[in-house]
Amino acid sequence: RAQQLRVQHARQQLGLPLDVIVQPQDAPGAAPLALGFVDGRCKLVLSMRGNAEAERPVESLPPVLRGPALELMAAHELGHCRRYLDGAWHGMPAGLVAAAAPARLSPELQQAWLDMRTTRREEAYGDLVGLAWTRERHASLYGPLHAWLVQQREAEGLPGSHHDTLAWLRLAATPAALAGSSLFDGAERVWRQGLGD
Repeated sequence: RAQQLRVQHARQQLGLPLDVIVQPQDAPGAAPLALGFVDGRCKLVLSMRGNAEAERPVESLPPVLRGPALELMAAHELGHCRRYLDGAWHGMPAGLVAAAAPARLSPELQQAWLDMRTTRREEAYGDLVGLAWTRERHASLYGPLHAWLVQQREAEGLPGSHHDTLAWLRLAATPAALAGSSLFDGAERVWRQGLGD
């Protein structure tokens, strides 16, 4: 029931054309939550069945944080949905220019570097929307969930890689940083600040 209310909130109050798809078959190794975009609609795909990875991100958390952490992860995907719907996926905001790939790299590596940078920007936006959701829905848990997200990103290791969103997470260390008229407004402001830095 709670999951249905969250999806209804996303559809109505956030104005997102969102469908939830639960994979009926076992999905070992798949991302537990992922987003697709088909015919102008966002598809939140849950691949939990037979997937040991599904519980791994939250298994070390106290029970009181597990549900809100999963909500943060789902809201991260809503951030991706918003960027797709806005036609801004992998784009830079007006007035900002993405850095060029290092000239010393081969053309193939230059493209891989650029792809990694654009993915990193989108992951940062998603993380900020997830934290904005936490600020709005679970304000008293913001500190521990922010720390958990930082820990998840630090564990992934390589600075500058696809999921290295730590620069943005530092900017959102307090819930006040994400204040705005909507989840997306607060996230957008902090995201732009991180891009400028």
